[in-house]
Amino acid sequence: MKRYFFRALLLSWLFLFGTGAAHAQVDNLGAVGSAMRNGSSRELSQYLAATVEIGFDGDKQSYNATQAEIVIKDFFAKNTPSNFEFIHQGESREHIQYAIGRYTGRSGTYRVFVKLKPSRGAPVIDTLDFTKE
Repeated sequence: MKRYFFRALLLSWLFLFGTGAAHAQVDNLGAVGSAMRNGSSRELSQYLAATVEIGFDGDKQSYNATQAEIVIKDFFAKNTPSNFEFIHQGESREHIQYAIGRYTGRSGTYRVFVKLKPSRGAPVIDTLDFTKE
């Protein structure tokens, strides 16, 4: 009887832990989407890794989080968003989460690729790539 109780307890704990981690990842993507929709570099900066690769139409550069926020702020200022939505989301075997979205701004529509890497339990933005459609 004890054996079944401990197995059930262990399975319950694993289920709750796994659900909580998945929920945290979905929350981060939701927050990233909201920041993109609002054109808020400040909101988005909360989810940036220490070093972030940002690309615009194939021209990619690595920035520290402070520089990345300035680059994103400049992009939002030039391309005020009218809409943003994620159209695809996934996760690799290494637990690297990614999403593809569509950003509609003043100067056109962009396909946006976001890659989040796990960092101290919470995924952070490692790559942010904008490609004009």
